[in-house]
Amino acid sequence: MQLLDRESPQRAAVVTGASGWLGRNLVRALVAQGRTVHALCARADEAPLLEVVSPLIHTHVGDVRDPASLDGLFAGTGEVTVFHVAAVIHPASVREFFDVNVGGTELVLDSARRAQAARFVHVSSNSPFGANARPTDRFTEDSPFDPYMGYGASKLEAEQIVTRGHERGDVDAVIIRAPWFYGPYQPPRQSQWFKAVRKGRFPMLGDGTQQRSMVFTEHLVQGLLRAEATPAASGRAYWIADAEPYELRTILATVREALAAEGLPVSGGQPRIPRVAGVVAERMDGLLQSRGKYVQALHVLGELKDTIACDISRARSELGYDPQTSLLDGMRASVRDCLEHGEIL
Repeated sequence: MQLLDRESPQRAAVVTGASGWLGRNLVRALVAQGRTVHALCARADEAPLLEVVSPLIHTHVGDVRDPASLDGLFAGTGEVTVFHVAAVIHPASVREFFDVNVGGTELVLDSARRAQAARFVHVSSNSPFGANARPTDRFTEDSPFDPYMGYGASKLEAEQIVTRGHERGDVDAVIIRAPWFYGPYQPPRQSQWFKAVRKGRFPMLGDGTQQRSMVFTEHLVQGLLRAEATPAASGRAYWIADAEPYELRTILATVREALAAEGLPVSGGQPRIPRVAGVVAERMDGLLQSRGKYVQALHVLGELKDTIACDISRARSELGYDPQTSLLDGMRASVRDCLEHGEIL
């Protein structure tokens, strides 16, 4: 991981969600810089996966909702950068969004304040902004909030907690807003998606011209490290994504191309379903979430109909962020990582 023409601070780092998809990529980039990492893992069986990477990684098993876990994570860390990566995206119930994404953020922020952390880099999402009104629109950092469902509302509240903490002087904070990401160490849900696309079973809503910003995990890590290293980023928020949004039909075609390029047979065509199916799914999703229930398939289908795209100009100009990897190369890296870890796609 290169930091362009600027050096990253060599202080130690605290990473929540360290054994997750983004966390595993970030931790590796940090130790590649020779930095000590205090990594919070949700389960005991996840800690060894990080410990074998480097002796610089000190794992702590616990939960962001548990103050005792956070006390152990921050004990003796000194002046650190905190990368708050932990979040729940597809929970068992809607309440979990708020327990983890809101309550957990508040507790981690308080721990960072008491530890006198040098900088707090918070990972947010596109969901506090909902969907673009038109396919040509792009979210900027100044776009109005319009949170989508429970996840969007929880991530908006988390952003507001971080912003207030910065304004009070509790922490020096930067917010990174990430869209749908892809890359090595992906979770089972992403591998299942690859498999469905490979076999021609993943539907495209409408004509597929709706656009989505995506971010390769290496790009997102670059953005996080740039946010840490740039003094003028203090108190700012940034969209971090690939260079340009992609049409949904391009995303699906590129995944199929990546799978074939890595030697996997690609079968079937590209099934299409009318856009109205997404509208119906969104309404059902909203009804269920209003009753505290969450169904992942409905939620994903409801979002697929929309354009959700952002403008990364601020990150380019202020952070020196420069995403170079193509969608095809990033997807191929994802597929290779799965195959190297024995996954069947």
